[in-house]
Amino acid sequence: MTQTAVTTTTQARIRLCIPPDDTKICVVMVGLPARGKSLIAGKALRYLSWVGIPAQIFNVGSYRRLVSPHPSAAFFDPGNPEGERLRRAAAEAAMSDMLKWFRAGRGVVAILDATNSTKARRAWIKKRCDEEGIETLFVESLCDDEEIIMNNILEVKTSSPDYRGQDPEVAAQDFRNRIRNYEKVYETIDEDEKSYTYVKLINVGSTVVINQIKDYLSSRLVYYIQNLHIRPRSIWLSRHGESEYNLLGKIGGDSDLSPRGEAYARALPGLLKQSGIPQGGKFVIWTSTLKRTIQTARHLAAETGFEKLEWKALDELDSGVCDGLTYEEIEERYPEDFAARDEDKYNYRYRGGESYRDVVIRLEPIIMELERSENVIIVTHQAVLRCIYAYFHNMSQEQSPWMEVPLHTLIKLTPRAYGTEEQRFKADIPAVSTWREKGSSAKHPPKDVNK
Repeated sequence: MTQTAVTTTTQARIRLCIPPDDTKICVVMVGLPARGKSLIAGKALRYLSWVGIPAQIFNVGSYRRLVSPHPSAAFFDPGNPEGERLRRAAAEAAMSDMLKWFRAGRGVVAILDATNSTKARRAWIKKRCDEEGIETLFVESLCDDEEIIMNNILEVKTSSPDYRGQDPEVAAQDFRNRIRNYEKVYETIDEDEKSYTYVKLINVGSTVVINQIKDYLSSRLVYYIQNLHIRPRSIWLSRHGESEYNLLGKIGGDSDLSPRGEAYARALPGLLKQSGIPQGGKFVIWTSTLKRTIQTARHLAAETGFEKLEWKALDELDSGVCDGLTYEEIEERYPEDFAARDEDKYNYRYRGGESYRDVVIRLEPIIMELERSENVIIVTHQAVLRCIYAYFHNMSQEQSPWMEVPLHTLIKLTPRAYGTEEQRFKADIPAVSTWREKGSSAKHPPKDVNK
């Protein structure tokens, strides 16, 4: 292979965020309980999967729960030798499975989710990874903001498997005692570990310390992680109201809303209120630059007073030469393309247009901004919402392009440490269905199918 070919291949891999074939990274979470480690780990996993990098979380607590499913705080007392033995065995089992995963070539990034609260534990992890040719990236979350800690305690007592089925207040008190036990032995990353690659997030990223970041993928991960916050918030997603092109079965374009789409635009402020918006929080409305989303959001902005921003990155997937055509016309004019898209919808690129993979790449800055924002309401298009929804629910690339995202429906997503909660609020306003399942007819559906 020539130098030019090598350079071109490298540039293509970088553009798609694909690391070199021999890259192996272990992201090691560090921090006391209730500092958002599992939330950060879950977000990092979703981000990596979303951009096409195979990754997996190895949660030490999951291994420990196999032998001690609902331990009290006393189990985590450093003076409890049996508890220490079982916790060490859980860490060794997680490490063993992670190394097997890497050796089998099943992924690129492993996330070791645990407190990893002592220098001795971190040195052990670093040594094991070094022996296997695995890079380590330590991510420490430090926090002394009592409000944030209490929010995280509330999160844990309601969603942690350790406290499932227990009285919430009893669980919260036990969890506070668990934290005190960890505080007895906790050692932050400091000058003794200056040779390590690490990032420190202090008080939800208000201060970020970065050390010894050397490779491309680690730098991408660190950039993503430093944009995260762990405050509770929600994201609302809505397609534009039904458009004139929707009625005609045409894709793309920049058409106006239909009368029913206009009715949805007027109903949207009420749907948002019905969904339960927190008082006093910061809200912003994001739309694409196309008329149908701007028209849909205008009543929402007028009635709420929320700031509204238009993003070119939120424009619908570019359908190239097929813009303005129906699926029947596409199948007639470009039968091979129609079949190829049905076969691999995520990677298929319209002639002169985009693929779903292309949309994900241009949405990456949107995701970064979403992660640093508080409450955001996004009014955009079907393909774009599929990609954003897939990010929050960690959906596969094969599945996400076929997901049904109905018109005239508001989706509320609330990220949690152990997944993303979802609620849907449907307006009582009929609309066409624009959904096609794989292998289905290209024929446009009846006008009032989405009731």
